[in-house]
Amino acid sequence: MLPVCNVTRSILGQPWHWRGLAGDTLDAGFVADDLVTRLLLARGCPREALELHRAPSIRGFMPDPSIFRDMDVAATRLADAVERREQVAVFGDYDVDGATSAALMILILRDLGIEARPYIPDRLMEGYGPSGEALVRLAGEGASLIVTVDCGAQAFDALAMARDAGVDVVVVDHHKCSTELPVAHAIVNPNRMDEDAGAAHGHLAAVGVAFLLAAALLRELRARGFFAARAEPRLIDLLDIVALGTVADVAALKGLNRAFVAQGLKVMAGRRNIGLSALIDASRLKRAPTATDLGFALGPRINAGGRVGRADLGVRLLTTRDPAEAQAIAAELDRLNEERRMIEAEVQEAAETMCRGDCAIAVVAGDGWHPGVIGIVAGRLKEKLGRPSLVIALDENGVGKGSGRSIPGVDLGAAILAAKEQGLLLAGGGHAMAAGVTVASGGVAALTTFLEQRLSDAVARAREDRALLLDAVLAPGGVCADLVDAMEAGGPYGMGWPSPRVAAGPVRVIRADRVGNGHVRAIVAGDDGRSLKAMAFRMADTELGAALLGCPPHRRLWLAGRARRDDWSGRGEAELHIDDAAWAN
Repeated sequence: MLPVCNVTRSILGQPWHWRGLAGDTLDAGFVADDLVTRLLLARGCPREALELHRAPSIRGFMPDPSIFRDMDVAATRLADAVERREQVAVFGDYDVDGATSAALMILILRDLGIEARPYIPDRLMEGYGPSGEALVRLAGEGASLIVTVDCGAQAFDALAMARDAGVDVVVVDHHKCSTELPVAHAIVNPNRMDEDAGAAHGHLAAVGVAFLLAAALLRELRARGFFAARAEPRLIDLLDIVALGTVADVAALKGLNRAFVAQGLKVMAGRRNIGLSALIDASRLKRAPTATDLGFALGPRINAGGRVGRADLGVRLLTTRDPAEAQAIAAELDRLNEERRMIEAEVQEAAETMCRGDCAIAVVAGDGWHPGVIGIVAGRLKEKLGRPSLVIALDENGVGKGSGRSIPGVDLGAAILAAKEQGLLLAGGGHAMAAGVTVASGGVAALTTFLEQRLSDAVARAREDRALLLDAVLAPGGVCADLVDAMEAGGPYGMGWPSPRVAAGPVRVIRADRVGNGHVRAIVAGDDGRSLKAMAFRMADTELGAALLGCPPHRRLWLAGRARRDDWSGRGEAELHIDDAAWAN
């Protein structure tokens, strides 16, 4: 494969290759439609589906919910509860996917006349997933139906206790399942081992599965004549929280997920949800949110409640009817997010000192680390090291709560389930790119050995195949606002549908400064006589940062990164967010 710009080894040690079919150099005369077509094709879109992907719609991608096992059983049970006006509880996880999934179920049931009770477990006191004690307590307080969202697929003991207490449980999840399933009235999960057609939608976040269940519920009630004397809820109005949960859970933005996010952003721009509107204001966004904002501005603030604050703040925010309450909760989540940042920085600094450079997976454990930030730190380590990472917080008894993040091509969730089956974990589960574990005191070393042996070949293959993938090469003057807008038309972008990356250059560094928390800001100029602002986030202490900060006047560089609008200046000019650089001949 011919390397882009003849870069076989960049400053960060990787070759530059074309992504898919994108191989033509752009110039000032590019046509937006042609660019979007190339971007779509390079991301695996079939030629016959170009128009469908160019404007992803729910109608175009929505499957019949009945293709999923237990979907009709779950919808029937929920419809019975609506008609009988039963007491329903919604048990969710404490992350964004759990909060949005729970909020979606609560909001749709509210529109149907039922005020469902939310229950979000405390991360520190109760841990992940439903406990038998909590389910039995909900039953004792009057709930005849409990819906678990973003959890439950591995809750064997808890669901058995619920059955014995006489309460029906419907599980709505997307995490990997074992061959044997826990006992429940219904388990709706595209990642069931016995799933057929529904398995094609295994990339859905839990909130996407909940949306499909809500659609099946409305269809069942429609067939019963429930809406003969009342208005049918507009399920489409809930796509804003579906988009938030999908992006924040790093679900692959392909197929139905692309439609969820594309249409959900439109709903979000209308600010229908009082809580989301308050959160947008608290995040200091001055424009309609983008998919990037969902992952880096709104999602972390929702998460902060479950990480370092009250676990139910996210659900309360997304379901409140009171604007004053929404503003208060959004402000509290913003404050907790700042607190989370400080805690995270301390744990990350400690974790980085423990990482070895000769292992397939980085497994680090520390006494007293806050369990609420270990997932974020694992993600940071994964990005920095280029390999899967598992960060474990040990409590005073030596029991570890861990969170892991993986790289493309390495299924961490399957490895964690295998470790659990080998008796190496007290609890564990997840999906390909993320997983969680509970490790007995003294069990970290054995778990590390098992994961190293199981994943070493897959990690080696993934790292050998690693290359920086580019969509276009252009002069610095080509990085302009029109280019950014044209590229955005190929979105939404995220996991599985990567944001376009361009190479710009060759350039000379006119000025470079270290700014903020380890960032590099640079002004570069090209042979076309045009200058360009560039940012390298969290790169100041890397080889790339050193090259930018110390680049001599006579040397030139190729810069590779993502073209973005500069929202902070207020002028909307384009800038380049640098991912890598290479010395030019």
